[in-house]
Amino acid sequence: MNLNLDFAFLNWGVIGSFIAKGFFFSVQLTFIAMLGGIAIGTLLALMRLSGKTWLVMPAAAYVNTLRSIPLVMVILWFFLLIPLIIGRPMGAELSAIITFTVFEAAYYSEIMRAGIQSVPKGQVYAGYAVGMTYKQCMQLIVLPQAFRNMLPVLLTQTIILFQDTSLVYAIGAYDMLKGFEIAGKNFNRPVETYLTAAVVYFVICFGLSMLVRRLQKKIQIIR
Repeated sequence: MNLNLDFAFLNWGVIGSFIAKGFFFSVQLTFIAMLGGIAIGTLLALMRLSGKTWLVMPAAAYVNTLRSIPLVMVILWFFLLIPLIIGRPMGAELSAIITFTVFEAAYYSEIMRAGIQSVPKGQVYAGYAVGMTYKQCMQLIVLPQAFRNMLPVLLTQTIILFQDTSLVYAIGAYDMLKGFEIAGKNFNRPVETYLTAAVVYFVICFGLSMLVRRLQKKIQIIR
């Protein structure tokens, strides 16, 4: 079998016309879902650690349910069911942003819960001893340390999130993989474009993983 691969067509014009738009959306989706996921995930973690059943039960149900369902199914559910509920279409890009934020919150929640639990309780008791409230202890003592302790894990989850953005092909959103796919169809070179896409994803994710490792070593030194 002779593949006769030719990558010459992948010039800056093709990248600018087809791939750049998808790349920027993939980055935007990752960034928004990361910020929203961490915010919601932190709230869920605090609910699960509150010790109050009426807070623990719904938070646990949310986390366990979403962590038990494949992401691509959640993407399809939001894209197909939400418009039926609200009575109008959302669009693939907006649907993807909401879905990823909601889905990733379940994973960030577990990371943050572990980070909060890693802070020695003696520090919390010390905060209570000087007159701090529970909210003040969390804001000033626990959460800053939890974020620092869990930062490498949070960033690793964000790299996984970037990889998962390729799943939005299921609803037709224009991500980076979609850009490569369209370029391959236009120039009748699908094999070359998919191989290039794989290399690009690898380079980006491997490079970010190396940065996370260096950050992790620095945090260990600070400790």
